Amino acid sequence: MVPQITITPAAAKFIQRVVRFSGLPAGAGLRLSVAPGGCSGYSSQFSAEAAAQDGEQLVEVDGVRLFLAAESRLLLNGITIDFVETATQSGLSFIDPNKAACACSTADSAAPSAVTKIEIGAIGRGRPMVAS
Repeated sequence: MVPQITITPAAAKFIQRVVRFSGLPAGAGLRLSVAPGGCSGYSSQFSAEAAAQDGEQLVEVDGVRLFLAAESRLLLNGITIDFVETATQSGLSFIDPNKAACACSTADSAAPSAVTKIEIGAIGRGRPMVAS
């Protein structure tokens, strides 16, 4: 099954930068692993990769190459992936138009839902880390 995924221009730009700055060859993409969890309903991990692994499917959306395992494909069907940047955080946001926004009353409730935080050091540059 090929999921119906919408990627906003901001998310596409972010994903393309992650892949481009990884130093991987042409044809590389973003491995996106999504699982149920968290207040917003999703938790995710991602990395720039040269190719899909066994059990993953290449899904191309508007020129963005995603490598998705079966569970991620099911969870992302009908979802819009956006890139959100606020004064305190930035990351990918997963928007399900069929679900209401989270009604939690925590300090984090003002933050965009399902934002995945990324540390700059977590983005590979295509060469091994050198110990100082």
